[in-house]
Amino acid sequence: MNLPNKITIARIMLIPFFLIVMLVPFGWGSIQIGKTVLPIAHLIGALIFIIASTTDWIDGYYARKYGLVTNLGKFLDPLADKLLVSAALIVLVELGFAPAWMVIVIISREFAVTGLRLVLAGEGEVVAANVLGKIKTWTQIVAISALLLHNVPFSLIPFPFADLALWVAVVFTIWSGWDYFVKNKHAFSHSK
Repeated sequence: MNLPNKITIARIMLIPFFLIVMLVPFGWGSIQIGKTVLPIAHLIGALIFIIASTTDWIDGYYARKYGLVTNLGKFLDPLADKLLVSAALIVLVELGFAPAWMVIVIISREFAVTGLRLVLAGEGEVVAANVLGKIKTWTQIVAISALLLHNVPFSLIPFPFADLALWVAVVFTIWSGWDYFVKNKHAFSHSK
């Protein structure tokens, strides 16, 4: 297994640590930033999420720079993104920071695209994420990070950056999903 794939697996392995920090009541206290009270657990969870998300760029960079792009990597990388983002969004619903309907839209798109990828893989076709899919992923990461941080530092202004970022993420999620299905509609004519 090459280095980019190991980095991708490390991203997947950070998910349980993120969940434990966010959901187990450790009682680490909180800090106040302006009028916003930010639990230390949420700060640590946000840092874990951001570090895990950053590995998405790192593994892709190494894979392209050193010619280490593999079919396993093309499959694992978007799967790792989907697992991380889905876990974080479900935590945000649990904590009351994100509307369930938005999370359902985002996760439904991820399942639908994954299903289409599996159909295409069955036909011997592995499709890497396109630019719109990458934008979708990064808008989700920015929105989730802002929500985990309770909109800090934008809460000091006050400006509802986290809420707006989530809306942008939903728009790109729908758009990229539509684009993915339109570009791969040939899979429906071949499948039984």
